Amino acid sequence: MSPDSMSPGSARSADDVNERIRALWTRAGGSLSAQERAEYELLVVEWAAAMRCEVIEAA
Repeated sequence: MSPDSMSPGSARSADDVNERIRALWTRAGGSLSAQERAEYELLVVEWAAAMRCEVIEAA
């Protein structure tokens, strides 16, 4: 996934994004390239936003 392919306000769940993060680390073998690091950072931001939405919905 390139940074350009991510849309702000993604509707993916925190679990889905977490799985993508895990898959990225698995593919990378534990050491991220610069491009993978950028993807990871975007995924972490997306995961945090999804977590906030899920907490708000649960309240």
